[in-house]
Amino acid sequence: MICQQCPRNCRVDRGENRFGFCGVGNLPKIARAALHFDEEPPISGKGGAGTVFFCGCNLRCVFCQNYDISTLDTGKVITPYQLSEEYKRLEAMGAENIEFVTPSHYVDAILESLEHYRPQVPLVWNSSGYDSLETLKKLDGIISVYLPDFKYSDDALAKRLSNCPDYVETATAAIDEMIRQCPDCVIENGVMKRGVIIRHLVLPSHVKNSTEVLEIIKKKWDTRVPVSLMAQYMPAGRAEDYPDINRSLTKREYRKVLDKLYELELDGFAQELSSADKKYVTKWDYHDH
Repeated sequence: MICQQCPRNCRVDRGENRFGFCGVGNLPKIARAALHFDEEPPISGKGGAGTVFFCGCNLRCVFCQNYDISTLDTGKVITPYQLSEEYKRLEAMGAENIEFVTPSHYVDAILESLEHYRPQVPLVWNSSGYDSLETLKKLDGIISVYLPDFKYSDDALAKRLSNCPDYVETATAAIDEMIRQCPDCVIENGVMKRGVIIRHLVLPSHVKNSTEVLEIIKKKWDTRVPVSLMAQYMPAGRAEDYPDINRSLTKREYRKVLDKLYELELDGFAQELSSADKKYVTKWDYHDH
């Protein structure tokens, strides 16, 4: 397979020992498949989100909280059929949805898995926002809820911290397509059945980036899409090499971003600063031996 699944467009024939920018082969590699209760309230619901954490990533965020699975060699390689069996197991446990976490470089494998078994609960696409339009169009009518990040308003910052100099244009186009597919936010019994939620993680020292992200959201999509403002940042990955982000977010910084959220009258969710706690960091279940 000549890979063109993400905007990197590596055109690498991914297979055993042949990896693209994402650092993984063609078969799905996962680190965890379990109920997750720490997502936004309408994503977790009462039963928990049925999250599948995929390994590898098409970004290179130096502060990645999941650095062990995005960059290092943690995880287990499975087949698309085995992936479909994970959906069945999570559904049987009462999952409100099946949530694909960091899935952009496994689109074809995920689509193949859904040919083996199509869950009866909503499918959630939880991505960095760095998705290609061609890939997203393959998901039209399949994904019920999109949960993209919108990390940056400044491509220079995106290049420095995520090795992604075209992030802003690519992510805004991707979110446009997600909203085209799922324009209405449908919540039933406290659980999101359809729609888009845009996530933004506030970084220390970069309040301007965050307020400008919110301004872009207001200008482009107004209040049609709820925003999830995240305060869970903790130095991780290679953050110690970047002094500006090698610390926790301050109350003053987060308050400035919250004030902008309220000023713009954007709907959505806002984490408490107490969410920046190691007890919320995901533990990985699957390891190759």
